[in-house]
Amino acid sequence: MGIFSFFNKDKKESLDKGLSKTKDSVFSKITKAIAGRSKVDDDVLDNLEEVLISSDVGVDTTLKIISRIEKRAANDKYVTTEDLTKILREEIAALLTENNTVDGDQFEFPDRKPYVIMVVGVNGVGKTTTIGKLAYQFKKNGKKVYLGAADTFRAAAVEQLVIWGERVGVPVIKQRMGSDPASVAFDTLSSAKANDADVVIIDTAGRLHNKVNLMNELTKIKNVMKKVVPDAPHEVLLVLDGSTGQNAFEQAKQFTAATEVTSLAITKLDGTAKGGVVIGISDHFRIPVKYIGLGEGIEDLQVFRKKEFVDSLFGE
Repeated sequence: MGIFSFFNKDKKESLDKGLSKTKDSVFSKITKAIAGRSKVDDDVLDNLEEVLISSDVGVDTTLKIISRIEKRAANDKYVTTEDLTKILREEIAALLTENNTVDGDQFEFPDRKPYVIMVVGVNGVGKTTTIGKLAYQFKKNGKKVYLGAADTFRAAAVEQLVIWGERVGVPVIKQRMGSDPASVAFDTLSSAKANDADVVIIDTAGRLHNKVNLMNELTKIKNVMKKVVPDAPHEVLLVLDGSTGQNAFEQAKQFTAATEVTSLAITKLDGTAKGGVVIGISDHFRIPVKYIGLGEGIEDLQVFRKKEFVDSLFGE
């Protein structure tokens, strides 16, 4: 069964507001890029390339977009910012559609329960907060949710998850500090299965200082979970902080090398002009962006929908 398949007016307004800093930044830069120009020539394309890179779209994706625009603009003249942004919007939308990203509302639950989501990401990206907001949305959609506090190396992480569990009204399975994370995952899935839960979300440690250790730890958690739910985890969700721009790219490289990431959540887009990072990461890693974070409120985690995202970024 699909979830979060609706997109109402409130969510559209929230998306527009959350991306306003990026939109204003991109538009102002594009205006300067074509100032005094009547034709999209090499100088305008060079300036546009700089605009996209400075908006954290990423070099490879930027060059791909510029190449597409260059072909379309070869024999045409574009005088206004509106014309150029229209082309940009169309080409970025096409790029997002062509790679293997899918809209988050295509997220499906299998017939078997529980559905297990393992969440990874470095400390400080909003990982635990994202888990809490996901739990809220799942519960609001009638799902029975269990949370597992498998980041046992930070007391603050466990405490934060417990607070979210209480706020949302879902159980949190935890052990003492320093416990084996895989043991917490095992207990969580066992309890969830015994109580006929629909969804289990497992928080994991956000340490990146040693990729080998990280890989071993995540692999161990996966193997232990399979003893309870043979095909778990069904989803490995990587949480990235969109406000860090290119650093988010680096984190994605590290985690995709350490484990098989199946989907992405990009947070903190409301406080930054670096919203272009969503386009670059989606294109570069070919991993579906399922969720975007647009604020601190419990409702401010949205399913990522390509069309609505591009519309908000470049105008209807």
